[in-house]
Amino acid sequence: MLDNLLGKTELKERIAKLEDEKERLENQLEAEQERRADASTAKQAAEERVNRLEDRIADLEGQLEQAESDDDLTFRYREDVAGDRRDAVLDRLRSFETDPEGVLTAYLDDSDDLPEPVEETLGDRTPLVRRAAPCLLVADDAGLLATALDPPVPPGAFCEWDDTVAVEPAWFVPQGRYALALVRADLFAVGVYEGTERVDFSGFESDVKSKHSKGGYSQARFDRLRDEQVQDHLDDCAMVIRTLRSDVDRLFLVGDAKAIEELDEAADATAAVDATGTPEDALGDAYHDFWTTRVYGL
Repeated sequence: MLDNLLGKTELKERIAKLEDEKERLENQLEAEQERRADASTAKQAAEERVNRLEDRIADLEGQLEQAESDDDLTFRYREDVAGDRRDAVLDRLRSFETDPEGVLTAYLDDSDDLPEPVEETLGDRTPLVRRAAPCLLVADDAGLLATALDPPVPPGAFCEWDDTVAVEPAWFVPQGRYALALVRADLFAVGVYEGTERVDFSGFESDVKSKHSKGGYSQARFDRLRDEQVQDHLDDCAMVIRTLRSDVDRLFLVGDAKAIEELDEAADATAAVDATGTPEDALGDAYHDFWTTRVYGL
């Protein structure tokens, strides 16, 4: 009653409202300060990202410029050789002789990490051997000989200077007793060979669904059933390979890249080939493709 008469109640209400307003403004100020701090941090992060992107763009532009420059380089020739022609090429390489440490032979299994002698010997034509890799490189220090070959049975990586070319027939030519197996998701064929002569053969095709028809199975169920059929087929292939492995000196596996991945543990060499037809016909095509060597003139 007395407070009302003295006007205290009204003052207290105004004070309370002002305190509420003050608190609201303080909260607003604090939020604005936090927003500005966040904005400053975000701005710095954005600037750093812009700088990184500019550096990356500059790097890619440099790579593009180098790639465009490399595109001007071309192989002197490319030739696929097999049989007598392959043997003649290998004989010519083996006949090449120089002074000691005059010819470089190297097997390059990685185009991104070339030995220093390779880059020093090839100079501005190094990008060509990167394109050909993995390959066997032969080059002399006088620039008279510079060629690359892709051996069907590659050796381990090496790089050496000598007075003759280090070329082993076993890298290129069918030798001894070996098996060549062709594996696809729906077909398997294997031949046992003595040199170039096939002395045994077996093969089979599996009933693997190849196309989803409308109605009936859902796509997901169709894919699952097909995967199971493919796996059963590959399991059968693996069983034949395990049985055969002890009867031959070497095993070569060719066919679909994905199928090869499932079975390549026991193989001495692998290659992706496109062979179709009956198991026996497909194996014949695969055999020819596998023992064909591509030769590059650098």
